[in-house]
Amino acid sequence: MKFTQQLPSGINLIRRYGADFVAIGDQEIRASCIVSANSLESWAPRSIDELAVEHLAALFALKPEVVVLSTGAKQRFPRAALRAEFATRRVGLEVMEVGAACRTYNVLVGEERRVLAAILLSNTSGPVKGSE
Repeated sequence: MKFTQQLPSGINLIRRYGADFVAIGDQEIRASCIVSANSLESWAPRSIDELAVEHLAALFALKPEVVVLSTGAKQRFPRAALRAEFATRRVGLEVMEVGAACRTYNVLVGEERRVLAAILLSNTSGPVKGSE
């Protein structure tokens, strides 16, 4: 017997990824973004060094249970003050390199968890078009 996970159509899954891009469905994204099951938004910071408290508002506004933060080709943790913002709001934070982050996001969204992938990409080849 073969088990296959059935997801509703229209769910944002990360189909491919690399050090400078992610592909959500058929759309290739080359700028930082926030991905949830049913939304895709541009995100201003391009690296962990640029990530500031004010950038977290966009994440918390979506009311996630957990945020999977992709820090690029290597895992790099945000400053303690930023991690504390997640703890204060009781939002889980998982920090990973891009491949692990994409795979983890896909598993959690498949489990119908309130998960966001916050993906830091240093390219600036244009804004991400939102989807609902």
